[in-house]
Amino acid sequence: MTDQSPVVSGSSTSPDGQPVRRPATVAVHAGRPERTPDAPFNTPVTLASVYVAGGDTEYGRYGNPTWTAFEEALGALEGGRCLSFASGLAAVACVLDLVGQGAKVVMPRHSYQGSIMQLADLEARGRLTGVLVDIEDTAAVIAACEDAALVWLESPTNPALEVADIPAITRAAHAAGAYVVVDNTFATPLLQQPLADDVDLVLHSATKYISGHSDVLMGALITRDEQLFDVLKKRRDLTGAVPGPMEAWLALRGLRTLHLRVERAQDNARELVRRLGEHPAIATVRYPGFGAVVGVEFTQGALAADLLVHKTKIWVHATSLGGVESTFERRRRWKTESQTIPEDLVRMSVGVEHVDDLWDDLRIALDTLVG
Repeated sequence: MTDQSPVVSGSSTSPDGQPVRRPATVAVHAGRPERTPDAPFNTPVTLASVYVAGGDTEYGRYGNPTWTAFEEALGALEGGRCLSFASGLAAVACVLDLVGQGAKVVMPRHSYQGSIMQLADLEARGRLTGVLVDIEDTAAVIAACEDAALVWLESPTNPALEVADIPAITRAAHAAGAYVVVDNTFATPLLQQPLADDVDLVLHSATKYISGHSDVLMGALITRDEQLFDVLKKRRDLTGAVPGPMEAWLALRGLRTLHLRVERAQDNARELVRRLGEHPAIATVRYPGFGAVVGVEFTQGALAADLLVHKTKIWVHATSLGGVESTFERRRRWKTESQTIPEDLVRMSVGVEHVDDLWDDLRIALDTLVG
C-alpha cells in the first residue's frame, strides 16, 4: 500500500515527524508499485475477470490492481479512502441509493444535470423527497437541512459557478443528523479538500480534471469514515458499477499531471476573465476566483451565445470540461438545464493552450458579434 500522508500546501510534518508531502508530489508518487529491483514505475493494466481462489479479490467485480493504484492516489490527494466507479453518475447513483425510503435530500438548484435528474427520477418514483436550494443563501440551506438525510453540495456549482459555505452548511447538516457529500469535480483536491471541513463524502467525475484528456469515463467517491466506505464498497460490488482497468490506468496517468494542468488552466482562466470583462459583447462574467471554469453572458442575448460557439477555431463546442482542450457551450441548449440559468450563459472550460492564442480566437469571434 502507498503511504497516504496528509496533503498540505505549505511545509509541515506529520505526527511521526516525517515531512508532509505537498499535492504536486502526491499526484506524481501516490499509487506506485513498491521500489524493488526491476519493478516497473507504473502499475500495469491488469486485464482479469477471474482470479485464483483463496485471496482477497476472487472475482473481477470485487477488485483490480489497476483500480487500487488509482484509488490510492486520489484518496491520498483528498485525504481519505477512495472507491472508483464506471462513471461519475454511477458514483452519484451509489450515494443516492443509500438514502432511506422517503427520506429528504437537499441539493443545489444549479447542479450537474445528471445529479438533479437522478434526484428527480427517485422522487417521481416515491423513493425520496428532493429539495432544491440556492446554495449561496447559506441561511436558507441551513434551514433546509432540518429533517434531511443527505445534503448534497457543489462548490462551485455547475454551471452557475456559485460557491457554498461548506464548513457552515456541514456543521448544520450534521447537527440535523444528515450526511454531507461534496461534488469536488470543478475544484479538484488541489484547490479544495472538503474532507478537511468534516464533510462525509467527496465525489468526482474523474472523466473531467482528474483524468484530464477527454478519453475516460470514470467516477470516484472518497471518505474518511471506514464504516461508510465498507457500505459503499458492498454496494458497488452488488451493482457492478466498476471501471474498466484500462480506464483506471488512463485516469491514473492523467492524475500524474493534475497539478500542472490545473495551475496552467487556472492562470489562463484568470487572464481571460480580465479580458472578457472588457469586451463590449460580454455583459457578465461569472468566475468564483479559482479554478478553470468561466461563465459568460452576452449583451445581445442567446443568439450571440449560439453564434460565438460556432465561430472559433481553437475553442471546441462540446459539453464536457476539464480536459487539456478549451471547450464551451450554451448550457440552455439542453432542455433539461435549470430554467433559472440564463438563456445566454456559455460555460467555458479553459484548457492549457497558450492564453494569447485562446484570447485571439475568442476576440475575433466576439468582435463579429458587435461589428
